[in-house]
Amino acid sequence: MNTRRDFLHKLTASAIALPVLSAFNSQEKKYAPAKKYDGPVLRVAICGLGSYGTRVADAMRDCKQAKLVGAVSGTPSKLTDWQSKYGIPAKNCYNYETLDEIKNNPDIDAVYVTTPNSLHKPLILRVAKTGKHAISEKPMAVNAKDAQDMVDACKKAGVKLLVGYRMHFEPKTLEVIRMRKAGEMGKILFFQGLTGFRIGDPTQWRLNKQLAGGGSMMDIGIYAINGARYMVGEDPIWVTAQETKTDHEKFKEGVDETITFQFGFPSGAQASCLSSYNMNNLDKFFLNGEKGWAEMVPSTGYGPIKGRTNKGELDFPHVTHQTVQMEEFSAILLQGKQPPVPVDGEEGVKDMKIIDAIYAAVKSGKKEKLNL
Repeated sequence: MNTRRDFLHKLTASAIALPVLSAFNSQEKKYAPAKKYDGPVLRVAICGLGSYGTRVADAMRDCKQAKLVGAVSGTPSKLTDWQSKYGIPAKNCYNYETLDEIKNNPDIDAVYVTTPNSLHKPLILRVAKTGKHAISEKPMAVNAKDAQDMVDACKKAGVKLLVGYRMHFEPKTLEVIRMRKAGEMGKILFFQGLTGFRIGDPTQWRLNKQLAGGGSMMDIGIYAINGARYMVGEDPIWVTAQETKTDHEKFKEGVDETITFQFGFPSGAQASCLSSYNMNNLDKFFLNGEKGWAEMVPSTGYGPIKGRTNKGELDFPHVTHQTVQMEEFSAILLQGKQPPVPVDGEEGVKDMKIIDAIYAAVKSGKKEKLNL
């Protein structure tokens, strides 16, 4: 049997080749705050130096309120590369065996875990014990129980837990939410969320049940789940779901290829969503109300997001999502700022409860009740 150390080293070796989703447009503008910032700076270590960890690190070059100061990896060469590329001191670099020593490092305030899904829980639990604030990439765990364990551990340790919901700070998204809250769309009736792309390398960790916890739902479907909640402005009370699998070789048992799912909300609004690893050109949100509507295509890609409503095009400058996210995380953790849409662990637990219910509905063929 492989040891945990062997597992982690193999894991981080494979993570270096994580694919950039073809459905995402990676053209991004630099973040340039209009005013000089002289407040507190969040000092962050990134744990998991794969493609997404690198994307966050690159985005943080333009941050004023947050700074990349540390790195955690099971691959020594990555740590050496990051020291050179990002100016990280050797004393702020750790591997998975020495991660717990971060508790003795006063130069690190928070650790952002960007590893494959199944490692989020064990690593966040360790981060909590160091007394550092914890940030988990989404989905925050592979099931709701693990997610709740993470929340409980951080509360017990007296540290905050945030989840990488970058869309909660995206300007066009926030404008649609503002319009809905202001009643400009009237009573919300319907939401549609389409999320998907054709996934490539069949050996990657995203198609490994042990590492990913599932398939498309754990990767891209969570955007439609979370989007339905913040667009409608309610938590669903029931879900139904159906799975389609056309390639049983690529999508093994427990790794979903395509799932369609439907929500019901307390107000009577409904949602119809799709998550797929076998269809391109799926990145669309549509919100319909009695007085107006909003459409976003693309709706959750790395940018730029494009949107229009019954009142016309949404016109806001694009800023790299991860830059804005880390600036906002700094304000939340160091200044107590309340975000317009929650990004805490409790928010992540709700999404995991829904994912659990979707998988249950696929198996049962019945309407599953939700109590969030």
